[in-house]
Amino acid sequence: MSAAVSLEVERKYDVGEDTPVPDWARLPGVATVGAAEPRALDARYFDTVDSRLAGALTALRRRTGGPDEGWHVKRSTPEGKLETHWPLGEALTDPDADPPVPDAIVAELAAVTDAPFAVIARIRNDRVAYALRGADGGVLAEFVDDHVHATDLRRGVETRWREWELELGPAAPADPAARAALFAAADALVVAAGGAPSASGSKLGRALGA
Repeated sequence: MSAAVSLEVERKYDVGEDTPVPDWARLPGVATVGAAEPRALDARYFDTVDSRLAGALTALRRRTGGPDEGWHVKRSTPEGKLETHWPLGEALTDPDADPPVPDAIVAELAAVTDAPFAVIARIRNDRVAYALRGADGGVLAEFVDDHVHATDLRRGVETRWREWELELGPAAPADPAARAALFAAADALVVAAGGAPSASGSKLGRALGA
């Protein structure tokens, strides 16, 4: 299995069910907002029985749906989340069964742990995505409106919530000050709409009560 590596730089927001989506064309540099793109996402998250991945600020998931479906290892870094992505591989015979972790991913995580992995959470997400493009058509950022249904399989607890994410795209400004200004403008639009910066760093953390 070949892997691709990328760095996610994003901002997450807590919003209510009725919070109106801001006019993202008001962000600096955004010329057009793309059409709504619905995505049905279904992810299973893995860890060891003693949560070694969480202790190493690392998450492992298998997700279906969306343009980046596959296996993902996410590592938290000061710059953002470093993601290594592998394809799904063969379809599961039983879609409700826990899939085995591929050998390539076990090898990737060997520096963290060699303990067996088990599914700890399932997160299903009805997502609507919008591309925010500059005057030249390049994607400055992607905005997603998520309605999340999460199950903590260790505790047997289900939770539902709505959240937004704004992730920088390939045409985003490279200058740190310009990026900070973009996110500050996004924060202001979200607060004006009735939302707030997220109190949780990830969907998995929120699902597990962190």
